Amino acid sequence: MSDGLQAYRRECSAEYRRLRQEAKGKRVREKAQAPPGHKRCPQCEEAKPRSARERDTSSSDGRASHCRERGPERTRASCVQRKYGLTPTELDALAAGQQGVCRICLAAPAAHVDHGHGTGRVRGVLCFSCNAASGQFKDRADAIRRAAAYLEGNVWKPTLVAPGVYQLPS
Repeated sequence: MSDGLQAYRRECSAEYRRLRQEAKGKRVREKAQAPPGHKRCPQCEEAKPRSARERDTSSSDGRASHCRERGPERTRASCVQRKYGLTPTELDALAAGQQGVCRICLAAPAAHVDHGHGTGRVRGVLCFSCNAASGQFKDRADAIRRAAAYLEGNVWKPTLVAPGVYQLPS
């Protein structure tokens, strides 16, 4: 209102809004009860002290809604879901299908989702190094083959066919 006050008490406004949301058929979350100085984590469902949370300036009390133990796990899961459309269960199943190791080096644990940058299709789960290397080669198989030949010691020297035209060995 013009004087800066609400027309109704905060509790009455909250109750009215809750009833309207239920009438629309929307799910309404019950307010979590926690002791003073504590905040309830919606994932582990425990009331923990506010100091056990990361800072979050967008929150009304300046603290994140999830506790420090659950925050990174939740952030990674939502990032994988948003970018690749994979739930944590599907990601675990994909890694288990590879026996939990990287598809390229077959040594390091598979932890990073690999996808085709042209199609966006998920190809598998790789270790950090192999995923970064495939990204550096910009998913160009011909460049990766030449790099493998170079590492194996096969000298490749282009043959000059015409001025400015070189033929690569097959």
